[in-house]
Amino acid sequence: MKWMHRISALTLAVLLGACGGAKPAGEPGHEDESQAEAGGHEEEGHEEAMDRTTIAAKVAQDAGIRVAPAAAGVIADEHEVQGLLTPVEGRVAKVMARFPGPIRTLRANVGDRVRAGQPLATIESNLSLTTYTVPAPISGVVLARNASIGTVASEGAALYEIADLSELWVDLHIFGADAQHITAGVPVLVTRMSDGVTAETTLERVLPGTATASQSTVARATIRNLDGLWRPGSAVKARVTVDHQPVNLVVPLGALQTAGEDDVVYVRRGDTYVTRPVRGGRRDAQRVEIVSGLKAGEQVVVEQSFLVKADIEKSTAEHEH
Repeated sequence: MKWMHRISALTLAVLLGACGGAKPAGEPGHEDESQAEAGGHEEEGHEEAMDRTTIAAKVAQDAGIRVAPAAAGVIADEHEVQGLLTPVEGRVAKVMARFPGPIRTLRANVGDRVRAGQPLATIESNLSLTTYTVPAPISGVVLARNASIGTVASEGAALYEIADLSELWVDLHIFGADAQHITAGVPVLVTRMSDGVTAETTLERVLPGTATASQSTVARATIRNLDGLWRPGSAVKARVTVDHQPVNLVVPLGALQTAGEDDVVYVRRGDTYVTRPVRGGRRDAQRVEIVSGLKAGEQVVVEQSFLVKADIEKSTAEHEH
């Protein structure tokens, strides 16, 4: 992703140059703001002139830089697990031949969508020598076709297998001590491996047995298959949230950057963006707790923070030369 950052940083540099809105703190037009910064943050002696940049509001907006106040929030206690999609029990049906005889027609193939009552095959009965129709018992998708035209169907032979895939089970495999924390009723975010699409659901039950092959506990949820691209047999990953812990100060993970060996965020004051070293605590997939280095209400860059970092690093390099 480094090349994307370089391109984005270059874009920001072009915007800055075109608009003429970026001036180092201390140039004409910024005297009041610089003095206010110096007076308001004298206790923060670690903020150096080179650890900041000035970006006009219009330029920042065009570059997608967005800020939000640091505030109290929650950190989720989450467990990342793997799982498998399976058809919902009771929504799979076999299309059976009622009487033995040669198969004259087959009207569906694997992957076709069929409706309940739709004719799928005709068979000439060996008993009556008349042809009868075999309909689809449910609406769904053809998963298997087990017959060919001209062959003889035996009584009770399965010609097709059909499944209603409008909903699917997600069987999640829970290992070790995690099984003691994960219970029915907690929220689950399921992610499709093929394209990263997610679905929100709720854990319905933890099965009483253990999966023989993996020796894991199986927890089950149901998802809606709205786009038809959640496929039985596919592996998925899921995030199970078992608790939420309140914390005094959080910022989005996208706000956090590194400068040297420090974790930092970028605080906006007016049109000036200042590097602020912070100490992080607990985190989840979206947020990180800030233990020190930041105060509630300070305006923190939460989107495109890497552009601010790149501009500050560029200014620092030019200063050193």
